[in-house]
Amino acid sequence: MTRSFAFLVNPTSGGGAAPGAVVPVARALREAGATVDVTYSPGPQAMARLVAEAVGRGDVVVSVGGDGMLSSLAGLVADREGTLAVVPAGRGNDFARMLGLPADPDAQARVLLEHAVRRIDLLSVSGLGAPRTVAGSVYAGVDARAAEIVDGATWLPRSLQYPYAALRALATYRPGRYRVSVDGEVREYDAATVVVANSAYYGSGMQIAPPASVEDGLLDVIVIEAASRLALMRSLPKVYDGRHVHLDEVTVLSGTRVEVTGSSRGAIPVGGDGEPLGPLPTLGSAPAVVEVVPGALSVIC
Repeated sequence: MTRSFAFLVNPTSGGGAAPGAVVPVARALREAGATVDVTYSPGPQAMARLVAEAVGRGDVVVSVGGDGMLSSLAGLVADREGTLAVVPAGRGNDFARMLGLPADPDAQARVLLEHAVRRIDLLSVSGLGAPRTVAGSVYAGVDARAAEIVDGATWLPRSLQYPYAALRALATYRPGRYRVSVDGEVREYDAATVVVANSAYYGSGMQIAPPASVEDGLLDVIVIEAASRLALMRSLPKVYDGRHVHLDEVTVLSGTRVEVTGSSRGAIPVGGDGEPLGPLPTLGSAPAVVEVVPGALSVIC
């Protein structure tokens, strides 16, 4: 049976690259006989309605944009028991990297037409305002600050934006005192960052959580303990291939429920899949909670 597709496009993703990315893929699908509907710039309110209508028609919902767009659609599609597909068109495209999706438009069309549907895990996040679903990772500390900086680095070539933001964030970072509970086992750290990962990748190709799998029903927790700014900058290249996990100041944990609080001289920022989630609850407050939702989403990859 030929699949039908509802493309939801964030036209600002990738510095405006998303509208151009969708055209050759949609053309190839239509030439293969598939039905394709394309909607540009769906706002938050419209997306829920569009997903409901698309799933009701039996369409595959296709996220065209970056990790933030994908993450915002993942929960909506999972709640409706629909199927999601991805045309990566953002700056980072880390979840698409985790799924092994190609960059070539013709290859992307073949994936959408021919590849099987897999069930993958998602993350449920609470304690940071309204509950939400995240696909890739939630992080508190210097990496969330880097994600804020990268949004203003559009004057740089895309390949330099994330390294620049990471170095800028490290140059001004302040360590925090974190309390991390993994499945009820509590530890405390003086740390630069705490990452709760479903996907191995974030920050445009940084392999922050090498053991991570989107199908194992587990969260991988990476704690990078406080060190000098120069030491953290020198270790940054190791994050791209996962070698950082062998450093003495890096702790790797795993579980199904993670609670995090932390205090520093200022509020500790939290992000998820490139989007700001707010300040981390301080020590002694009700924690931010991240739980794995096993097999929550059907995805073509």
